[in-house]
Amino acid sequence: MSKTAVVIPVSLLMVLGMVVLLVQSDRPRFQQPTVGGASVSAGAAIEVSLFCAASNRAVMEPIRERYERETGRRVAIQYGASQTLLSQLEVAGAADLFLPADDSFLRMARTAGLVSEELSVGTMRCGLVVPRGNPRGIRSVADLLREDIKLVQANPDAAAVARLTRDVLTKQGLWDALAAATDGYRTTVNDVANDVQVGAADAGIVYDVVLSGREQLEFVEAEELRGAVSKVGLGVTTSCRQPAAALHFARYITAEDRGLEEYRRQGFVAERGDVWADIPELSIYAGSMLRPAIEETITAFEQREGVRVSRSYNGCGILVAQMKSGQHPDAYFACDVEFMKQVGELFGPATEVSQNELVILVPKGNPRQIAGLQDLTQQGLRVGIGHEKQCAMGWITQKTFAETGLTTKIMENVTVQTPTGDMLVNQLRTGSLDAAVAYLSNAAGSADFLDAVQIQGIPCSVAIQPWAVLRASKHSHLAARLFARIQSAESQEIFAAEGFRWQLSAGVKSASEASGVIESVQP
Repeated sequence: MSKTAVVIPVSLLMVLGMVVLLVQSDRPRFQQPTVGGASVSAGAAIEVSLFCAASNRAVMEPIRERYERETGRRVAIQYGASQTLLSQLEVAGAADLFLPADDSFLRMARTAGLVSEELSVGTMRCGLVVPRGNPRGIRSVADLLREDIKLVQANPDAAAVARLTRDVLTKQGLWDALAAATDGYRTTVNDVANDVQVGAADAGIVYDVVLSGREQLEFVEAEELRGAVSKVGLGVTTSCRQPAAALHFARYITAEDRGLEEYRRQGFVAERGDVWADIPELSIYAGSMLRPAIEETITAFEQREGVRVSRSYNGCGILVAQMKSGQHPDAYFACDVEFMKQVGELFGPATEVSQNELVILVPKGNPRQIAGLQDLTQQGLRVGIGHEKQCAMGWITQKTFAETGLTTKIMENVTVQTPTGDMLVNQLRTGSLDAAVAYLSNAAGSADFLDAVQIQGIPCSVAIQPWAVLRASKHSHLAARLFARIQSAESQEIFAAEGFRWQLSAGVKSASEASGVIESVQP
């Protein structure tokens, strides 16, 4: 092997790793909330405001009443057409939460920079409303075009149901005829149902859930509108000054045993939600090397959400042994894909997040002139490595040694095997070791006394860190929002500063996508 070492100061390697991310984003690291960081117990004195689509009024009122009764907190709700509420949010920003009738309005709000976190609720169908017994025999959109039918609709420029109707029927070439046959437009979908209920119209177009509790009305599934389904979700607004309080109510709305019970009762097809807890505790297992990359992010997440995150950092071999013995965290952030595979049956789909490079760490100036793995066989050299069965680093180190055929010779010089790379760095500091095979990230903050020798031409010397959520987690949505935070631009900057390369390229996933365990539950 060549004696020309690729020795790069640790600080320079860190800087090189940050360059791409820094040109992508000039945003600062996490900004702490001004009010959300207060103790959750202080939230009882805070009133949360919600802009809510009129179609959700019947379901939201009992949820609000139960929430206020159970928690002692207050919620102020303004109901209206989705577009109208979005416009008010854009102009005044006077709400903590936004729940439109269709998630297309949430996408518009996110594009406009008006919402941050998004939580899924469920779906509702679009169809026809007629008086009970359907005296006019209306079965289709074509029937609405008859001259003897008085038809009302919600305003397609304001209400989600009418906008959806227009989009679906325009593709079928039916919208113009229906618009011409419409006798009047109303502000909200509830106004349409009211007109039919009092006999002011023969038919209208509504969401199925709006008719919950209206015994005088009947819902008709028109074939032309069969694919017209709205996904309902809510977002925390970027103007919200009390995110912990807002997310407390948002979690209540989307809790499996709280808000979603009412949504299903009123006919929505609801997503499977988290189990309600006033202050939920999320458990995370993560490889020790990931601690400096994610600890700041987790702390900011705890404060913003008003939750607790218990973290267990250790060698992945140790963490895997704990999981196999029955200790199951809500999420696992492994040091390498191999250690995720060993417990893969417990978790949903894993997402590869980052890479970490295995290097040879030596004292500043490289006094033993170590140029590569061959030089770790020098007589009398004191070498430290990770423990093969206790951490991913040790397992990858052994694979790397085997790839070069140097395992036996190098192991003769190995004086210590540890479960974490930080222990090796400490022994280099004290002079107990002449060299250590560890991750580049282990040397972060040690550039004043360490250099890193790159291990070239051996692909297995690079570890890939995957994230996955426990299939049986009671807080999978909460874990997914933490993962979304880990994928943020601010978090990526921290990863780069700690010596990691970012692996993800598709951008931040939604909470539902990131959880990997979300299911729909029929009412």
